[in-house]
Amino acid sequence: MKIDRIETFLVPPRWLFCRVSTDEGIVGWGEPVVEGRAEVVRAAIEVLAEYLIGEDPLHIERHWQTLTKGGFYRGGPILSSAVAGIDQALWDIAGQAYGAPVHALLGGPLRDKARVYAWVGGDEPAELTDAIEAHVAAGMTAVKMNASGRLSPVPTVAEVNGIVERVAAAREALGDTRDVAIDLHGRASLPAARMILPAVAPLRPLLVEEPLVPEQTHLLGDLVRCAPIPVATGERLYDRAGFLPALQAGVSVVQPDLSHAGGISEVRRIAALAETYGALLAPHCPLGPIALAASLHVAFATPNFLIQEQSMGIHYHNGSADLLSYVADPEPLQIVDGHIARWDAPGLGIKIDEAAVRRADANGHAWRNPVWRHTDGSFAEW
Repeated sequence: MKIDRIETFLVPPRWLFCRVSTDEGIVGWGEPVVEGRAEVVRAAIEVLAEYLIGEDPLHIERHWQTLTKGGFYRGGPILSSAVAGIDQALWDIAGQAYGAPVHALLGGPLRDKARVYAWVGGDEPAELTDAIEAHVAAGMTAVKMNASGRLSPVPTVAEVNGIVERVAAAREALGDTRDVAIDLHGRASLPAARMILPAVAPLRPLLVEEPLVPEQTHLLGDLVRCAPIPVATGERLYDRAGFLPALQAGVSVVQPDLSHAGGISEVRRIAALAETYGALLAPHCPLGPIALAASLHVAFATPNFLIQEQSMGIHYHNGSADLLSYVADPEPLQIVDGHIARWDAPGLGIKIDEAAVRRADANGHAWRNPVWRHTDGSFAEW
């Protein structure tokens, strides 16, 4: 079997899909994207495809090594994401060729279902309560919320109290048997994070995500010691080497994104590295159905898995498309009582509506994240 074609598709709301076809008719799908830079990743895949056309798709590790190390200049979000999508597609092909789900190829499942969480905004307490109550009614057992909008370098008492009030509103709506995760989105400076984490600790969040930007990973140890709550990071780290200092700093949860951090192949290794530090895996995935399916296969076969992000109803989409917009059969990705049940169809096991993908790509998208500024005009982290 040989790879004979690699195609990419820009599909709303902000995704990039990759289709790898073979001369034997088996097709694999992947989701390589850097949100806001999808067109650049598309160009990277065109370059990387030169290494793959005419090659056996089942030599996944050989291809991963070539794609990540074959160029003198390596790494970074663009190349790692391009590799990630191709890697997902190759695992999809392998599963179909061997007649087995990807989780079976990863050593077999050790859980029957994976816990997932839902996104709620967190900007206004009243809206937050309504959104959480709707998710609870739908059976969700965990939600994640933004801690705040733009943050001052050293937050005022009002800013810190506002964060605590929003988390308290979430805790009240959820009760003591469900979880709330808090996302700081890298918006906090080190002084701000030192103030915020102890303030929210009494509300027992499941985790506090990305309290600092990834460039300040070396400062995480101070925050881990600052508050007795799980610190999580990793959506903007792209390989084992990037996660090592975070784990050495004592983070409790790693959050690699299977569309950014080298795909299934590398995230499995990141999870194993994290396990040696006693850390848990909670893959980042505010993306589409292929990325979620790939994440779940890793979740089904990984012992230190904690919880899975998913994008159903997420605010980024603005009604343009949804998690299930490009799947022909939504059944595998159905959420029941806050979990997605394991499925055993070969490969990634989801059926992509190729006609819908091609129609969407005809219009494409040019999604960009907002650029924020402080009141004095200086740059603010979004």
